[in-house]
Amino acid sequence: MTPRHDIAGRMEVVRDAGALAARAAEIIAGHIRTARHPFRLVLSGGSTPRAAYRLLACQDLDWDCAELFFSDERCVPPDHADSNYRMVRETLLAGPMVRPRKVFAMPTDGTPQSCADRYDEALRQQYGAGELQPGQPLFHLTLLGLGDDGHTASLLPGQPVLQERRRWAAAVPDGRKEPRLTLTYPALEASERILFLVSGAAKRDALAQARAGALPAGALKPQGAVQWLVDAAAAGEDDRGYGF
Repeated sequence: MTPRHDIAGRMEVVRDAGALAARAAEIIAGHIRTARHPFRLVLSGGSTPRAAYRLLACQDLDWDCAELFFSDERCVPPDHADSNYRMVRETLLAGPMVRPRKVFAMPTDGTPQSCADRYDEALRQQYGAGELQPGQPLFHLTLLGLGDDGHTASLLPGQPVLQERRRWAAAVPDGRKEPRLTLTYPALEASERILFLVSGAAKRDALAQARAGALPAGALKPQGAVQWLVDAAAAGEDDRGYGF
């Protein structure tokens, strides 16, 4: 796959965080309904995806086609309050009809480096090749958030992981109070479609900079389509006239 899409992508503005979660769930459900097998979906942590996952959990969808992956994870046990896997398990996976084909949680039962090595290998095994191939996406839909500081996944400002171009999953030992694991730029860029979910006035500056190509999020060079789903506060617009 050759880079062909600008990070600015297409931006859709909805009224507020609740409307954003509803629209995100609608978009994800639409992709699942028309998915080919397997459909590799990357899940993000955070409060906005959490609300979307709860809505998805109630829908009648054929999850048999889906393989679920994670954009990043804190190096904490899977039952820890800060675990992205725990959040997904208690929201999306709690739905009685949600039975994915496979769930690939990021391991956290070793050193950050050994866990990153294992996830990197798992990605390559599922992909069926050790190198990314033209025209063959690694993921079909990747959900991403945006931090106030411009990070996405756990591609944190000033960290060596921003220079990683060989690995698909990497450890991020510094930059936050706990080590983290993250998908790298090459892995995220090899997505057929990326959906950013951005909510709140605190994200307004980061949103503008990222869509202009700055900050860690803006350094992505996506090979597939990019959509920014943002609420009015993040977009710097009032909420008049929004249908969601």
